[in-house]
Amino acid sequence: MMIIVIGRGHSGTRSIAQTLYASNVYMGSLLNNSCDFVPPHNLYRSCHIFSKYVKYSGNYTWDFSEVLGQEVPESFKKLVQEYLKPVLESKNEFKGWKLPETTLIYPWIYNLFPDAFYIFWSRHPFDSILGRHLTDDLHDFSVDYPVSEDVFQNRAISWLYQYEIQKCIPKPKNSIEVRFEDFVLNQETTISRLENFLGKELAKIPMRPDSLHKWRDKIDPSEFSYLFEAMNYYDYSYE
Repeated sequence: MMIIVIGRGHSGTRSIAQTLYASNVYMGSLLNNSCDFVPPHNLYRSCHIFSKYVKYSGNYTWDFSEVLGQEVPESFKKLVQEYLKPVLESKNEFKGWKLPETTLIYPWIYNLFPDAFYIFWSRHPFDSILGRHLTDDLHDFSVDYPVSEDVFQNRAISWLYQYEIQKCIPKPKNSIEVRFEDFVLNQETTISRLENFLGKELAKIPMRPDSLHKWRDKIDPSEFSYLFEAMNYYDYSYE
């Protein structure tokens, strides 16, 4: 079984990667402190191939029709296969990987792995954007967007783009959505959901409730109204 974690950086994906690793899921030959499968450079290169077919439409929207209407380029496939070589060659019954930048190429990843089990991981965007991440400036991955002088705005637009890219194709037949907040506050129930989804018993790792709701004295929600519709999807408060 191939397990793929999809979620923006600073969304708490380390938690699910640690859980899978502690549950004897092979997550790659080399992991960094965030439990990302590294080295990531070939996957980063694949992001630039994907992004050149995505068009910014204005008003915080993107047109994915060109990227979805073509065959996945061989150059893209080769880079992804080189990045994933240890995972693809692993004989483990349960294997997969976590690298937040995978979200930037998710539609083509699904094209390559339609039978994989996808864990879609989310976190309240206002908490997510408090910390720096490599995907803060989408220009670094050849994605056009309305860049701002305010780093929080750039991070929020990156969060929205990665939400939109997850919604531009139908959900895979094997998929589950998990909120980081539920994993922290209701770990027993959330782990049970994941166990039923994967058909595998999972380990429990320590979680910190104080990692939630840090945004309330740092972020003015009115400055991010373009996120509200997406936040409603996850039932995230902006008050």
